[in-house]
Amino acid sequence: MHLLVTGGNGFIGRQVCRLAVADGHDVTSVARSGPPASDERGPWADDVTWVAADVFAPQKYRERLTGVDTVVHSIGIIEESPEQGVTFERVNGDAGLLVALEAERAGVGRVVYVSSSTTPPGVRAAYIEAKRRAEAAIEDLGTETVVPRPGPVYGPGQPHFPAVVNRLLAALGRFEVVAKRLGEDRPLSVETVGRAIYACAVEDETAERLDGPAIAAYR
Repeated sequence: MHLLVTGGNGFIGRQVCRLAVADGHDVTSVARSGPPASDERGPWADDVTWVAADVFAPQKYRERLTGVDTVVHSIGIIEESPEQGVTFERVNGDAGLLVALEAERAGVGRVVYVSSSTTPPGVRAAYIEAKRRAEAAIEDLGTETVVPRPGPVYGPGQPHFPAVVNRLLAALGRFEVVAKRLGEDRPLSVETVGRAIYACAVEDETAERLDGPAIAAYR
């Protein structure tokens, strides 16, 4: 198979790329900064085609969608910079829909839109509203869609949470009695989330949506 991962150099995207390469798939990543930093890339990165392009400039990567079987959209933010045009509405919502429209246009068979179960503490409700808006719009397209909704994701190199929060989430995630009680919002390791999203991309049969408990099954 040929997978195209938007944000393949990111926290979750790297996991998907690594797993796909290990299984012998062709992998292309589209991200503004191209490949991951040297301290975040392993030998697998040499087998990924890294395309430095903004997803809002589809003319820069449109031709890369030819022959792609599945697009995994893993771009998202929890902090905004409105003066730079970086808002939840634009990055968490519009970007996913634009990529899905380009995928449909190119005849891609499946789009995996990485969403979220809830809004992180202290973050505007627009965070999740944008994701739900994108989910609804993408599901109306002609392309098969899958929407994983993980809860908080922890792991080495987590860019969105302070180290102490990352450690707390890891402790909660490993304490199964507590994690199960959190339901859809249970903390999950980035390795688990990566495996679940990868499965959504390549397995013949998959649910239209995966919540936290379903994703946790990929531990």
